[in-house]
Amino acid sequence: MLVDVIAAHVVSGHLVFLRFEDGLEGEVDFAPLIPARGVFALLQDPSRFAELRVDPDLGTVCWPNGADIAPETLYNLLRPA
Repeated sequence: MLVDVIAAHVVSGHLVFLRFEDGLEGEVDFAPLIPARGVFALLQDPSRFAELRVDPDLGTVCWPNGADIAPETLYNLLRPA
């Protein structure tokens, strides 16, 4: 089941509050999800990371440089076991 991210904002550093369309919400630490290479390298800088936004077409968070993380990855980090 694919559930879209409908709201997101940076709480601090690489900690992000996420809300999914089914009502699941919470905070995710993106630091371990952001590799220090490729399109993600710029996101090591908290000011660049803070450019995060929700792309309604993709149903997930993305950044102006084209980086994004699959919504199912984020959902699984918040979903109760």
